[in-house]
Amino acid sequence: MPFRLLSRLTHTQAVFLMVAVTLMWSIAGVVTRQLESAARFEVTFWRSAFTALSLLLILPLWRSADRAAGRLADESGQGPLRRHWGVLAGSAAFWLSGVCWSVMFTAFMLALTFTTVANVLIIMAVGPLFTALLARFTIGQTLAPRTWAAIVAAGLGIVYMYGSQFLQAFATPDIDTSALVIGSLVALCVPIAGAVNWTVVQRSQTQGQKIDLVPSVLLGGLISSLLTLPLAVPFQATASDIAWLALLGLVQLAIPCALAVTCARSLKAPEVSLLALLEVIFGILLAWLGAGERPGTEVLIGGTLVIGALFANELLGWRSRNGTPRLQTLDARESRGR
Repeated sequence: MPFRLLSRLTHTQAVFLMVAVTLMWSIAGVVTRQLESAARFEVTFWRSAFTALSLLLILPLWRSADRAAGRLADESGQGPLRRHWGVLAGSAAFWLSGVCWSVMFTAFMLALTFTTVANVLIIMAVGPLFTALLARFTIGQTLAPRTWAAIVAAGLGIVYMYGSQFLQAFATPDIDTSALVIGSLVALCVPIAGAVNWTVVQRSQTQGQKIDLVPSVLLGGLISSLLTLPLAVPFQATASDIAWLALLGLVQLAIPCALAVTCARSLKAPEVSLLALLEVIFGILLAWLGAGERPGTEVLIGGTLVIGALFANELLGWRSRNGTPRLQTLDARESRGR
């Protein structure tokens, strides 16, 4: 059975699978550019709804395979929501994590309808630095000097990228800067919500309560689709649009989120963080080749500074410590997720 085969990944297999995961994550921009008539909130609704539907079908099979492999405790005495979908109805942290995922789902797709794929992905890339800052001030985690340097370098890259775009827009009266501003601010909600999500999960785990990330993704998809439904009607999407958005829900979110959790059982945290940066490169390249959305020079320079700072921070951190722990997952013992 495929789910059981995935439970026995070697390190090399996990690396290649994680690369495939980032490639799946990166198709959102180019696919969005293929839509014909779906409006902003309708785009978000259909993608979130198809993500939730996909996970409603995938999770029972996934969790059954985990129980058979001994990574998940027998939950025969639990209700069907807990047993089949991992829903922790009495856990405030689980619900808060789901809300964070819903914010990320909604903000990401809305941002893509306002500004370029490159702008959105580069803003999202600073998520690990936001997480480090939030963890520093909420749960007291110490930041290494290299992380502070990475925060400054990434900040300079963002300032250069957007400052150059605004200066160019102001010099050209025909260019409307409102979409750039709105899209960037909405995109900023993604790494902020991601940082809150990580901090909530980490705090709950230190208190002895493990939060499964994939069920939280399911909850996020359900919340996002319910909240955007009233804003999505009347529907305008064509059959082709719905097919593209169904592809995003299944292939760009549901499947790779589950696979990322599996990969993280065999990879260390810095390895996952480094490989996840490929999403930015793949996403910009696909939007360029598949939708003709060529990033400007200022985006390439600023983005390179941001990605370079993140890469150096993770690589130096990896080399500075031995036996880096793997990230937390839905594993019954220990491991991780996106």
